[in-house]
Amino acid sequence: MMKRKHQKVVLMLALAGLPAATVLAKDGMWQPAQLKRQESDMQKLGLKIPVERLYNDSGTGLNNAVVLFGKGCTGELVSANGLLFTNHHCAYGAAQELSTSEHNYLVNGFWAMSREAELPCKGLTVAIVRKMEDVTEYVLKGLADTMPENIRNARIKSRIAELEKAYHNLNGLKAEVKSFYNGNQYQAVLSEVFTDVRLVAFPPNGIGKFGADTDNWMWPRHTGDFAVFRVYAGKDNKPAPYSPGNVPYKPKAFFPINTSGYKEGDFTMVYGFPFLTQEYLSSYQLNQIQYIIDPIRIEAREKRLGVLDEAMRGNPDIFLKYAAKQSLLSNGYKKWKGEVLGLTNNDVLGKKLRYERLFDEAAAGNTDNPGDKMLLPLIQVTVSGSDNALIASEYTKETVLGVEAIQQAANLAKVLTFYRTALPADILSDSLLAIRKKMDEFYKDYDAATDHKVFDALMPLYLMQGDQVVAPRMKTLMYNSGNNPVSWGKNIFSNSIVISQDRMNELLDRAQRGDTALIKQDPAFQVYDAVASFQKEKIDPVMRQYNERIAPLNRLYMKRQMEYLNSGRAFWPDANQTLRLTYGKVERADIPGSNIYQTTLEDLIPRHNASVAEFDIPQGLRNLYQSKNYGKWTVNGTVPVDFIASNHTSGGNSGSPVLNAKGELIGINFDRIWQGTMSDLYYDPAVCRNVAVDMRYVLFIIEKYGNAGWLLKEMKLTK
Repeated sequence: MMKRKHQKVVLMLALAGLPAATVLAKDGMWQPAQLKRQESDMQKLGLKIPVERLYNDSGTGLNNAVVLFGKGCTGELVSANGLLFTNHHCAYGAAQELSTSEHNYLVNGFWAMSREAELPCKGLTVAIVRKMEDVTEYVLKGLADTMPENIRNARIKSRIAELEKAYHNLNGLKAEVKSFYNGNQYQAVLSEVFTDVRLVAFPPNGIGKFGADTDNWMWPRHTGDFAVFRVYAGKDNKPAPYSPGNVPYKPKAFFPINTSGYKEGDFTMVYGFPFLTQEYLSSYQLNQIQYIIDPIRIEAREKRLGVLDEAMRGNPDIFLKYAAKQSLLSNGYKKWKGEVLGLTNNDVLGKKLRYERLFDEAAAGNTDNPGDKMLLPLIQVTVSGSDNALIASEYTKETVLGVEAIQQAANLAKVLTFYRTALPADILSDSLLAIRKKMDEFYKDYDAATDHKVFDALMPLYLMQGDQVVAPRMKTLMYNSGNNPVSWGKNIFSNSIVISQDRMNELLDRAQRGDTALIKQDPAFQVYDAVASFQKEKIDPVMRQYNERIAPLNRLYMKRQMEYLNSGRAFWPDANQTLRLTYGKVERADIPGSNIYQTTLEDLIPRHNASVAEFDIPQGLRNLYQSKNYGKWTVNGTVPVDFIASNHTSGGNSGSPVLNAKGELIGINFDRIWQGTMSDLYYDPAVCRNVAVDMRYVLFIIEKYGNAGWLLKEMKLTK
């Protein structure tokens, strides 16, 4: 025992020589159950309310005011009548679905002037976490780490299914059992899910998406990245499908909005659903991200975005079809570029390697678990063995399957599968109808000429790769179509069924077994089948074997890190789209060209450029600036727009409430700064900052620009 204690001391002393982020910075995405442990630290930084106010199971905690918005964002309830804020970019897909050429809400915005004018958003959901319970003991009881992974996983899966069913039957809530700490802990997350969500306010792109791709992930920012929705319920205040008879939801809690703002150094919190971090992975896995995954994605998306940007710039109809898709592609592209830059500039790989040497020293002297000395070498061998398959998988996904026509040819493959399995007539009919509905949604936002240009841009990049990447049949297919990518593309986009909605609908409406030959001859299907078969036969088995081998190693590595360091470091689990709270302070960043923590209208308006869409500020906002018609939102003769703070955020925190020390809303989180996007892998306190839109700007835009001041009357505004 003395030896184990000595190892902990040695490791902690050694950690003092590592970057401050390891032990000193306020990094961390804390589970509700961990907040009590952090309370003293939070109070020292400025927290003025008990952590029980932030989360409790009795229904009075502010967790009841935080929502999982859709499938990947956060939102916050701000009134007793179900009013909800999130980001403009989180609402973009819903607004695009509601838009037409006559009512283009993306360009012109939308402002409901009454509840009757609020627009139902088909398929949009809002989930509120009511309770989280640790179920680790039940899930892992009797399951040794040395058990065959497939058997162990099967038993865990079965137990999780039992738990989720039991929880749902007990209280009617949606129950999800989630894994934490690489499978060392499990918690049941109990949520209430609302399906009647309506758009209330959506500023135009010139406000909500100001700066667009140019400013994305940057600081300073001048973006009004917000949107307003309302959650509706049945007359019993329970979730109900959309109905004109539904009523505004009465939440158990909602956030008051502080209109006094903040100053530099003030304590802040961000509450929400961060999607994915990988803070504890090995240097070998980090190396794959930095030198394989990110570079491939950056290279391919740069070509794809070049095509989309040009097409959208010259055609309003193409812009409307591709706005949401382009935004999603661009967001990832720029993020990964910043991530690679941050990892390189901070020598994160070198820091990981130094840390792992310390771990190896401790493991070598650990007589209780002698096998630990082989843990990192086993991880290294396992990871390196997956490199070639990973390269092939990423290139295929980002190039060949980056062409929408090839993606959609997967539906032709499904039709073939239906025939091979001899489905009964009624099931076959229903299955074909389901495909048709999905295809109808696809064609609404599809332009074949643009997709053809994407093919021409991406296919040469794919074909440049070696035999480990390029599916063998692909070269034959190209040879049969003129032996060059250009003629190959012409063949696909002239002859494939997938290109034409009418031809695709005709096939699905009258599908017969005789169509098997027609599908097999389709040039888009042939490309899809070539890469899908190669993936299934050569790539997937390697990746499946890798995942089966790396999972227990990662689980044990995480467990051992926590055991060796538990006397000096509070470990928070990697983000997995569960409810988390992070805290920091309003703070400028140590980056070139930035010496401010807040931007204002004085910074925004001079950037207007009518000839560049992403910098074209609406005339109405410029008029308000010229007349200084700011109303009660004026601060030192202007209006605050955006600010930054040192809260540790990630994807999924888009739309999260930014709170002050009293748990009042002061901003809506929407971004991180480019130099700190590597915070999903490594947090550097000097440059990792979250970016938020100031609530005073939000309220100013709603009242003065949108003329929707009636919404403010139902909010609780405090000083």
